[in-house]
Amino acid sequence: MSTSISSLFLATPSTTNTAAAAASAVKPQPVASAGADTVQLTEAQQVYQLYNSGQRVSQIASKLSLTEAAVNSYLNLSATG
Repeated sequence: MSTSISSLFLATPSTTNTAAAAASAVKPQPVASAGADTVQLTEAQQVYQLYNSGQRVSQIASKLSLTEAAVNSYLNLSATG
């Protein structure tokens, strides 16, 4: 998993009129370019990031092609906790 650092700083306009927001909705464009800075996360870091974003252990295991035991190990969780 790699994350473009420059994509973390994109601002999204805030509008109070939902009709205007829907009318002006534009598909997001990729920010990455040949010179974009990216960060390569280790498997453990990916597990932590997904867990902290609210993903369940089973979802993380499926997404990263890991066993639930491996995810629990990265998170220092017991199999029942």
